[in-house]
Amino acid sequence: MCGIVGVLGKHQAAPILVEGLKLLEYRGYDSAGIATISDGRLERRRALGKLVNLSDILVHEPLRGTAGIGHTRWATHGAANESNAHPHARGRVAVVHNGIIENFRDLRAFLSEHQVVPETDTDTETVAMLCNWYMEQGSTPVEAAKLTVARLEGAYALCFLFDGEEDLIIAARKGSPLAVGWGEQEMYVGSDALALAPMTDEITYLEEGDIAVITRAGADFLDAGFHPVSRPRKRVRVNANAADKGGYKHFMAKEIAEQPSVLGEATEYYLRDQTGRQLLREGVDFADIDRVVMVACGTAALACSVAKYWFEQLAGLPVEVDIASEFRYREPPLSKGTLAIFVSQSGETADTLAAMRYCAGKVARSVAIVNVAESSIARESDIALPILAGPEIGVASTKAFTCQLVVLAVLALRASEQRGTQDTTRIEALEAQLRHVPGMVSEAMRCEDRIQAVSSQLARRRHALFLGRGVMFPLALEGALKLKEISYIHAEGYASGELKHGPIALIDEEMPVIVLAPHDAVFDKTVSNMQEVMARGGQIAMISDAQGLELASEGLWNGIEMPTFDSIFAPIVYAVPVQLLAYYTAVEKGTDVDQPRNLAKSVTVE
Repeated sequence: MCGIVGVLGKHQAAPILVEGLKLLEYRGYDSAGIATISDGRLERRRALGKLVNLSDILVHEPLRGTAGIGHTRWATHGAANESNAHPHARGRVAVVHNGIIENFRDLRAFLSEHQVVPETDTDTETVAMLCNWYMEQGSTPVEAAKLTVARLEGAYALCFLFDGEEDLIIAARKGSPLAVGWGEQEMYVGSDALALAPMTDEITYLEEGDIAVITRAGADFLDAGFHPVSRPRKRVRVNANAADKGGYKHFMAKEIAEQPSVLGEATEYYLRDQTGRQLLREGVDFADIDRVVMVACGTAALACSVAKYWFEQLAGLPVEVDIASEFRYREPPLSKGTLAIFVSQSGETADTLAAMRYCAGKVARSVAIVNVAESSIARESDIALPILAGPEIGVASTKAFTCQLVVLAVLALRASEQRGTQDTTRIEALEAQLRHVPGMVSEAMRCEDRIQAVSSQLARRRHALFLGRGVMFPLALEGALKLKEISYIHAEGYASGELKHGPIALIDEEMPVIVLAPHDAVFDKTVSNMQEVMARGGQIAMISDAQGLELASEGLWNGIEMPTFDSIFAPIVYAVPVQLLAYYTAVEKGTDVDQPRNLAKSVTVE
């Protein structure tokens, strides 16, 4: 997802804009740019690649002015180049945009009839062209922005800056998040609170369809029908230092290392803090639920796949896990006995938000499991449960994934409690196991040296298979996804029992196979699958506890020892080695760990 920063201030805007954009680098981008108003004139600078390239340009070609907008672009329409970088400017208007304008071709056709032709390949330029055209017809900047927004179809977060207007920014939001920040005779706009954290902690979130007319004196808000509306100002405490690596080489390394701490906070809140327990008990009555539907994307969907085992085994509740991008297009039948759970780190994932809206009024309750309390998914759900992971900057999710698992585990425990499928003694034992998870994760971190040794060899391979049974099957999928995301090695995850149904054809001396196999009830069956791999020359890296490695060490390529943790919640612990394996393999290959190619942290367009 692209990043937006805007400022109407007392000081030079360019340095403030660049610093704000740096805090949004985690979203992923391939070009950046800023525009300012100086002595009434609109000027801009843009650069391909990282923000340092933009900073270099600004040294030689500085921009003055106390009003400006900035953007980091992740290419959708049009190649990643300087011409297509934002801000886009036509005539008296400069625009930055997150999202996709779906009807831009129709708008271009309309403008071409009036001899207005594009200069770039982007959909965003059409917004600037249209707004400037309206101003040429005599509209004021505010009128022109409203007329433009009224014709847009798709998803957008927009900021308009106008030549000759040093005290005006217009912001608009539909589908993509946008926030207005309040200062003393200074005002700000940002994609999220983190971007605004160095400047202000007083935030107003635009609602769907809103337009904000912003001056240094404040902001006036209009709803989707252009009627004046009041929007609340909230104190949002965000630590800008979250965008600091804290001595680690990469954010991903920092966030992996933070897991014992944040998991401790999550378990403390939901298992010991009475507010957390009461929140769940009052919010959902699982006794009246006959089915759970979980909807998410990417790693969050794999967290749901793990939780499916927990809900079904502990609470006896049938669970369906759906990929959000497919869910609503299937038009699945829903009932008032269905609980819908939506999982999203950012709380802004476009497909997940659309799925939630599809479910509105059709299900008993909608529960959001999010990391951003003021996100769209959190605000539109019936119940929002924070995962308490803190800001996650690395594109590949790590601590958010394990914190999502903790919250889903607590929900599964509450479901089994309310439905009477587990007695009090068993519930207390399971809660005790969950409380031990942060300590187990800390112990699992001790495998780091061994992981590095395996990664140094894995980095020279082109393909890999991950295998797991039971609750470890989704972890195999997650391990493969992580490796693909940041090391660009092709990897696939399979249920171990599916090996004979196709993937075994890939096995040879060059195919590494990573097996997640704690010594549990299905251990022997997993070992049988490993033997099939080794019989065909495949190389096995086995992730298991001491007992598992002792029983199945013969013929292994590598063994990675985990702490002994005989629990249904073991996947939370076993997430650590697959995260580290992907991380150190990517480091060995020299890829961009925190901002892997073609990926964005939050996908806010379909």
